[in-house]
Amino acid sequence: MANVVVVGAQWGDEGKGKIVDWLSERADVIARFQGGHNAGHTLVVDGEVFKLNALPSGVVRGGKLSVIGNGVVLDPWHLVTEIEKIREQGVVITPETLMIAENTPLILPFHGELDRAREAQNSVAKIGTTGRGIGPCYEDKVGRRAIRVADLADKATLELRVDRALVHHNALRSGLGQEPIDRDALIAMLNEIAPQILQYAAPVWKVLNEKRRAGKRILFEGAQGALLDIDFGTYPFVTSSNVIAGQAAAGTGMGPGAIDFVLGIVKAYTTRVGEGPFPTELDDDDGQRLGERGHEFGTVTGRKRRCGWFDAALVRQTCAVSGVNGIALTKLDVLDGFETLKICIGYDLDGKQLDYLPTAADQQARCVPIYEEVPGWSESTEGARSWNDLPANAIKYVRHIEELIQCPVALLSTSPEREDTILVTDPFAD
Repeated sequence: MANVVVVGAQWGDEGKGKIVDWLSERADVIARFQGGHNAGHTLVVDGEVFKLNALPSGVVRGGKLSVIGNGVVLDPWHLVTEIEKIREQGVVITPETLMIAENTPLILPFHGELDRAREAQNSVAKIGTTGRGIGPCYEDKVGRRAIRVADLADKATLELRVDRALVHHNALRSGLGQEPIDRDALIAMLNEIAPQILQYAAPVWKVLNEKRRAGKRILFEGAQGALLDIDFGTYPFVTSSNVIAGQAAAGTGMGPGAIDFVLGIVKAYTTRVGEGPFPTELDDDDGQRLGERGHEFGTVTGRKRRCGWFDAALVRQTCAVSGVNGIALTKLDVLDGFETLKICIGYDLDGKQLDYLPTAADQQARCVPIYEEVPGWSESTEGARSWNDLPANAIKYVRHIEELIQCPVALLSTSPEREDTILVTDPFAD
């Protein structure tokens, strides 16, 4: 059976939550493979709104196994709170429906404190972090001083891991003018939360490989967007993990051969939260209109998203580095009523035309978008569920995007409701 990876192909906020939820009906397992609880997924199911951060989007669908992979960094206290909240909405979560990889690193309180202290003191250029400790936790992971889920099961090992981490972090805190970490209080907190986390702990790599051999369909769910990838994003205004599709294998313990289809989620225009370059950003009435019609406020931060025209050059780039087989185009309905639309097809860099965004930050800042203008449409596309429901110019817009990004549309979303989706190619088809 086919296994599918879902990745954001812009700066995040493309509508991955709805698409993953829509696809989860066809999947047996839904696995998160990177990021932390800085990711916000909003799902609308039968009129009820579910807001998820750490939990995979598949938890709202009964009868599915949801997995938090080792590529994720996990705040255990946030997870417990999120589980309690989602249970209050009638969602059943048990160790049979949720598994956490034993080698998942834990976000601890001092990670968030460090995150916020650094951002507050950064007078050169703020990164735009959510301050939730994701970056510092990934630093500890690669620095080989992280505390992982499995460490919670043995008190002696846990104390050893804490001591190793505190040697590093207390030195940092001293330089930032902060008090040392209370070792005993931290260990007591971890021992208290341990039973609530360990009940979900499992060798996820083994479980997933067994599911694959049994012919089960696996849906790999990413967070953020490819333009926030630590390697291929607009560095340093990026997240602290690899966001592109290749991370699905490393972040769950499955080989790359397990990936059969990569679905890139793409908004019909462009948005970005926080700092960093944004070539097609609009500071005019059109940008305001996109933000208002698209309800562009971050699920996690509540921050207003910056809005701009669709950037085909960037999406073509992210589709290439993620090996995208097809895209899910979302929020087409937000463009209803525009007389004309603009699409960025490349950039002018000091008089030289480029068809990709360069790596150097100073060059990115000097890139001026090269636009094509296309006719808009006055009719409504909201709630369309077939091509016949779409205005002719809306279909032309979608087809032109396919040509420019060199990738076909597999799904088309026309509202937050999961059923308002046009299926062109089933990613799970064998």
